[in-house]
Amino acid sequence: MKKTDRNCIFCKLANHEIPTNVVYEDEFVLAFLDNSPTSKGHTLVITKEHFENILCCPPNLLSHVFLVCQKIAHSMVTTLGADGFNILNNCNECAGQTIKHFHVHIIPRYSSDKRKMLEFSPYQIEDKEYLQIADSIKQGIE
Repeated sequence: MKKTDRNCIFCKLANHEIPTNVVYEDEFVLAFLDNSPTSKGHTLVITKEHFENILCCPPNLLSHVFLVCQKIAHSMVTTLGADGFNILNNCNECAGQTIKHFHVHIIPRYSSDKRKMLEFSPYQIEDKEYLQIADSIKQGIE
């Protein structure tokens, strides 16, 4: 039995309790136009089963989500004339996740838009700290 959260807007969308502009659907995911788009064709891909974020999503489903993202992004390039695209996932509130249901943004980009998606200033780090950070991450991978 798939998990759902009765208070989650994305679960309601996945169960067709709320209408939306669907661009793709199968038994595992639903993709629809973002109702607050950053560009023409901005699409969200959500899992039909409720997972709070990317860290909770099973690997096989995660793989499927990104295969669907690839199909949709290809369609954006061929049908909307997008010159490129960003694929974005925000994990947890500090990273900008506002809806606690795993989802991926596919944002078509157009050469004419002249907008920068994300702008970061470089993080200053010592060479020896690079090694420590890399070792920490390696140790945490199962």
